[in-house]
Amino acid sequence: MDFVINVFQLMIERQELVVESLLQHIYVSLTAIALIAAVGIPVGILISQLPKLAPPVIFLTGFLYTIPVLALFGFMIPILGIGYKPTLFALFIYGLLPLVRNTYVGITEVDPFIIEAARGMGSTPTQILFWIQLPLALPVIIAGFRTVVVMTISVATIAAFIGAGGLGVLIFRGINSYYPELIVLGSLLVAMLALLTDGLLGILEKRLLARIKK
Repeated sequence: MDFVINVFQLMIERQELVVESLLQHIYVSLTAIALIAAVGIPVGILISQLPKLAPPVIFLTGFLYTIPVLALFGFMIPILGIGYKPTLFALFIYGLLPLVRNTYVGITEVDPFIIEAARGMGSTPTQILFWIQLPLALPVIIAGFRTVVVMTISVATIAAFIGAGGLGVLIFRGINSYYPELIVLGSLLVAMLALLTDGLLGILEKRLLARIKK
């Protein structure tokens, strides 16, 4: 119990550091998530319309996903330096696979009978994609996006490792100074931020899907 009290006291005592680290974490996470969505969803749509591209694209994103973070930094730091840019690049690489794959799977698994019916009524491929396939694939795409968001927030702790700030600063300082309360505080804040964001996305998902069903 004393340990828990010490953690909350530490949060109050170092509130300036906590707030600064939290804002940095949110900023780098949101930027990475925006880039992942801007690239991942269009790529998923593209390979769903060009099936021959799907295997190599999914293989490539899967291969990049398996590269250890430290190894990726080792490759990118000589090119991008340290700090914000390599962190953003790493988060972008790790977030692509779930969103590309979920977008592709969601679109390609739409019932073919529905698509054939739409074609029989004179719908163009573009109309089928935007008015039938994407709306029906939306639950799968949103599930992939939520996975990306939670994963990005968690992995963004690596930003502190190369001088880009974030809540990982608390964790690394705690490790370096043998201060378990600081480690727990940083980890707890990362977990709470990820869960809160996922909860908000869950609410938005329900409302969005309810509107589409209407």
